[in-house]
Amino acid sequence: MEYRQNKKGEPISILGYGCMRFTSGPGGIDIAKAEKEIITAYNAGVNYYDTAYIYPGSEAALGEILERNHIRENVNIATKLPQYLVGSRNAIDKYFNEELKRLRTDYIDYYLMHHMTASNQWDKLVGLGIKEWIEEKKSSGQIRNIGFSYHGNTEDFIEILDAYDWDFCQIQYNYMDEHSQAGLKGLKHAAEKNIPVVIMEPLRGGKLVNLLPPKAKVLIASSPRGYTPAEYGLRWLWNQPEVTCVLSGMNSIQMVQENCRIASDAKAGSFSKDDFEIIEKVKAIISESELVGCTGCRYCMPCPKGVDIPALFRVYNMTALESKSAARFEYAQTVGLKKEPAFATQCIGCGKCEQHCPQSIPIREKIKEADKVLRPLPYKVGINIARAFMLRK
Repeated sequence: MEYRQNKKGEPISILGYGCMRFTSGPGGIDIAKAEKEIITAYNAGVNYYDTAYIYPGSEAALGEILERNHIRENVNIATKLPQYLVGSRNAIDKYFNEELKRLRTDYIDYYLMHHMTASNQWDKLVGLGIKEWIEEKKSSGQIRNIGFSYHGNTEDFIEILDAYDWDFCQIQYNYMDEHSQAGLKGLKHAAEKNIPVVIMEPLRGGKLVNLLPPKAKVLIASSPRGYTPAEYGLRWLWNQPEVTCVLSGMNSIQMVQENCRIASDAKAGSFSKDDFEIIEKVKAIISESELVGCTGCRYCMPCPKGVDIPALFRVYNMTALESKSAARFEYAQTVGLKKEPAFATQCIGCGKCEQHCPQSIPIREKIKEADKVLRPLPYKVGINIARAFMLRK
């Protein structure tokens, strides 16, 4: 197992265990199965285990497994405060203490503010005294590293990152999301501040394996490297020294063994020119099914009315590449939950975006088309309710 370091110089395995997707049985999580998988990963050197308050049964299962096998002190537990449910200082303590009980521990190695999407969410927590609370918990040893997980645009990510002395952060990042959400720019900014970055959705929930077009699978299979689609996706991430740890929601012994094998020799800077060319060709094949030829260059931005044009087109393309439901959920969390509204309906038709688009996309026409698909009436209502709840002051 390869390791990289946190801000204190302590080792973190480059492969982390994402505990959100434990297999469920008739009575909930299949503990026996999860235990075999976790212990297999542990024996291979994985020392970072990621869970959250809202993952059903996950914290309790992880706590039980670690305690029964007497390995709590040898691993790092990462879990998360459901900041979107917090309305008072007392609530922060309530959730944290419940998590300690579930995890059968008296300290958390890596504690995150969960699912941040806009900078005013951090402002709200600051108003509730979160900075003082963090200092108390770190002084007492109950929290050893503090961070946040993020789903939003690059600008808000950087604003949150700069707003506090974070020990680490967690972002969605993979070769198809290189310039969306926090993106490469956010990853580089974190590295400049010496903030370790944990990666979630490295294979977009398996879609960069299971839903790859046949042409892309044939291309990867033809490589003399002998890498699988999953291996290319993971090695692309680990090739970047700014990436500290990559989470994988492993739910079979075979998957654990395969990912640990890859993580045993994946080093930064090991990608060859041919490897990069294959990734670019795979991206091009995937993009053949896109509805809008947007490259995410952001030359169209900023929109004078705040429409997030690249994000809108990226998610619109997901409806053809993955599914409408997945795209609508992605749109709801990355665009719908921005601090300031960024919907296509705010467009006034000024055309400034089209003047700067290198692809000559008829942006004004296409954003209206995309909005109709991504925000049918039930989703408009749902997004409005979610905005009122998660972005409340």
